[in-house]
Amino acid sequence: MIQDAEAVVVGAGALGASVAFHLAQAGKRRIALVDKHALASQTSPRAAGLTAQVRTTDLMTQLAMLAVRKIERFEADTGEPLVYYQSGSMKIARTPEHRERLEREVARGRRLGLEIDFVSPAEARRLMPFLEPAGVEGITYTPSDLYLEPVQIPLGYARAAARLGATVMANTAVTGIVTRNGAVEGVITERGQIRTPVVVDAAGAWTRLVAQMADGRVPVVPTRHQLLITEPIDGVAATQPIVRVIDSNVYIRPEKGGLMLGGYEPDPVQVDAAALPAGFQVNELALDVAVLRRLAGTVTAQFPILREFEVREHRGGLPTMTADGRHIVGPVPGIRGLFVASGCCVGGLSISPAIGEVLAEWILTGAPAMDLALLAPKRFGTEYQVEDRLRAECRWRYAHQYSAP
Repeated sequence: MIQDAEAVVVGAGALGASVAFHLAQAGKRRIALVDKHALASQTSPRAAGLTAQVRTTDLMTQLAMLAVRKIERFEADTGEPLVYYQSGSMKIARTPEHRERLEREVARGRRLGLEIDFVSPAEARRLMPFLEPAGVEGITYTPSDLYLEPVQIPLGYARAAARLGATVMANTAVTGIVTRNGAVEGVITERGQIRTPVVVDAAGAWTRLVAQMADGRVPVVPTRHQLLITEPIDGVAATQPIVRVIDSNVYIRPEKGGLMLGGYEPDPVQVDAAALPAGFQVNELALDVAVLRRLAGTVTAQFPILREFEVREHRGGLPTMTADGRHIVGPVPGIRGLFVASGCCVGGLSISPAIGEVLAEWILTGAPAMDLALLAPKRFGTEYQVEDRLRAECRWRYAHQYSAP
């Protein structure tokens, strides 16, 4: 049991494990990574594991591009194996409005140095043989996007952090955060107290509860997200790209010889972590495969193979949504030494390598390498203390994941 730490990271999912690793990599050996569950056992391993480098802002695009570069060199940086498929991704517009959106994305990506362009229907069909591109308004292709089995990232970072000297404490609940005169002084766990001037709240669905231990507020809403994997289908290859359909909010990629399908329903289930039973784990979350079958039905014109399929695997997690669809990363207002890495908006796994690096640098130097004001916790005003408004705006953002500005 560690008694004094330079920083305590609460939550050993992708974001928390990445922060812990990057702090340890920078030479900070007295780091504690604490999770009340087994390592990488909650939402992170239930993610889709796919990247999307072009985002709605320059900052998010730059972070996503950095994350892909870090995934490419993950094994060299951490000493941990990581298997990924850099098959690229396509995005499909089925309306003129969404064609214009793709034009803006191509312009942004190129300006920031990302290879991205429109492809012809014939080329799209060559890349993804199950795609029937007739009737679409435009298709873009980003060759360097990739996908992977998600659990590799949090487990790899946690193991690498431990080799660098960090203390990893699984199955250890945090029960309190000690503050004095508005500054963090320690963390209370069920195994004892750890003195520390820095706490990173990366507790996923439990982010708000951890922040509240220090009288902090982080306006996120845990929201159910589901995906399925079909039984193997003849002709599916791991080298085929990720495909996203904007207006349907559906994504498809190869997985285990079949197709993975996930998407964003119009009225998602939101969860109050404070109301969950003691000992709740994300694998106990009630799922509904009918939601995914309805989403599949919205893209059968382009993917006739999805008119009928057998489900091999059905999984879901509780990513945290924010009112503006962007992550929450940085110091929590009013509490010196309390930082947060949350609000993943169903994109935390793939961008976690970059978030961990920039937040670790912020903690160590007092300032991030890039301007993260768009992600700062303080950007949300008092209006988001009204729970109904927060939930409504988070629900809208989820339901318009691919089409929101």
